[in-house]
Amino acid sequence: MPNREFTPSSGNVFADLNLPEADDLLAKAELAAKIIAEIQRRRLTQSQAAAVLGIDQPKVSALNQGKLTGFSIERLMRLLLALGRDIEITVKRRSGSGTVARLRVA
Repeated sequence: MPNREFTPSSGNVFADLNLPEADDLLAKAELAAKIIAEIQRRRLTQSQAAAVLGIDQPKVSALNQGKLTGFSIERLMRLLLALGRDIEITVKRRSGSGTVARLRVA
């Protein structure tokens, strides 16, 4: 078996890939995952989900495929609200003096 080296994840794959706006990208991905999970929980078709969300079916398909460039964090939150999900935003101090403030979806 070959000896493989690996680098532990920071918990944010976008940061690990050195992508700009990594926290925003992760938040968008997590919000989209919650939207898709709720659509699946309700067993909605993409057309039914589009009607509930007030968007067209190709946008639901884009969400499902993780194509989030056309979606802002605010828009994704509005979609969750349309699905009847509560959103809670908590602002608090950074976890440590040497750490960078971050955006997180729980």
